[in-house]
Amino acid sequence: MLSITTDASLLNYNTFGIDCRAKTLAVVSSEGDLEELSRSGLLPSGGYVVIGGGSNLVLAERYEGTVVLMANKGIAVVEENDDELIVEAAAGEVWDHFVKGCVAKGWYGIENLVAIPGTVGASAVQNIGAYGVEAKDRIVSVRAYDVCEKAWVDFKTDECGYGYRESRFKHNEGKRYIVTSVRYRMDKTYKPVLTYKALVDELGSAATLDAATVSRTIEEIRWSKLPKPEVKGNAGSFFKNPVVSEAKFEELKKQYPDLAAHKVDGGFKLAAGWLIDRCGWKGRTMGSCGVYEKQALVLVNNGGCSGQEVRELAGRIAEDVKVKFGVTIDCEAEFVGFLN
Repeated sequence: MLSITTDASLLNYNTFGIDCRAKTLAVVSSEGDLEELSRSGLLPSGGYVVIGGGSNLVLAERYEGTVVLMANKGIAVVEENDDELIVEAAAGEVWDHFVKGCVAKGWYGIENLVAIPGTVGASAVQNIGAYGVEAKDRIVSVRAYDVCEKAWVDFKTDECGYGYRESRFKHNEGKRYIVTSVRYRMDKTYKPVLTYKALVDELGSAATLDAATVSRTIEEIRWSKLPKPEVKGNAGSFFKNPVVSEAKFEELKKQYPDLAAHKVDGGFKLAAGWLIDRCGWKGRTMGSCGVYEKQALVLVNNGGCSGQEVRELAGRIAEDVKVKFGVTIDCEAEFVGFLN
C-alpha cells in the first residue's frame, strides 16, 4: 500500500547520516503503488528523486519535492536451462542480501559485488562494480516506469547506456524512468574472477576455490578498508577514478613513479584515492566531515555534518587534485536538494 508522509525526515534513509527533510516522502511497495503515485500528481517533471538504500547520496538541508523510496520486494527465476538462469529481483531488495542469497543457491556471477550498500534498483542505475565485475556484465534487462508517458518499459542491457559508474538512468532525460526490477543472468557453474592482485594474494590458485570463499574474502577485504555506514556515515567511494590520455599518464609517471593506474580503453585510469592521498587529505577533517583515515576515496560524517559541509569538502579536494596533477576528478555520489 502506498504510504505518503509530508515534511519527512530522511535521516534514516541515507547512509551518510544527513538530516534532510523532504516536502513529501512516498514509500512504494508495488508497481500498483507507483501507478497510484503517478496519478496523484506528486511526480512533476524534475520534482522528485528516487532512493533505495540512500547509499550514494549527499542531501541538502531540505528537499522541496517528492522523495520516492523503493521498498518493493521479490526474487524469482524467470528462465532456466542446464547452464544458466535468469533471475528477476525487485528494485527494493537489499543488494548485499541478494548477492549472498544467489551464492547460497548456487547462482553465480555477482559474488564479487558482495558488501556493497544499496538496493537492486541502484545496482542498475549506478552500474556498480568491484573486484573485476560490473553489474552490466550480468544485467539482461531493466524494467521501469516512464513517469512522463505513464507507461511501463523494459530496457535491454545495450539500451541502458552503461559505462563506468554510468547509465542512461543517471541523467536528466533518464530520470523520467523509475526502475522497479532488474533481470540478471546467472551461471550454474562457478567461474572465479580473480583479476585483482589483493584477491590473488589472499586466495592463491582459482582451481580449488568456491564462490562462498571468494565472496567472504572480498567482504573481509572491503570492510578492512572501508567504514560501515552504521558505524561512521559515508556514501562509499565518493569520487570516480579519472581516465587520462597516454601522454598525460606518461607525464605524471615521470614525476610520480609510484602513480597508481592501469590501462583501459581510451587511456589510463588513475586511482582517485591515490591522487587525493598525495594531496595530503587522508585523515583530515573540515567541519563535521572528513576523509577516512584508511581510504582517501571515502568522505565520512564525523557527527552531525550537513550536506553543504560535504559538498564544500569535496570541492576543496577536487580543486587540490586539479592544481597538483592537472587532473579532474568527478563525484560518484549524487548531490540532492541543492539550489545550485
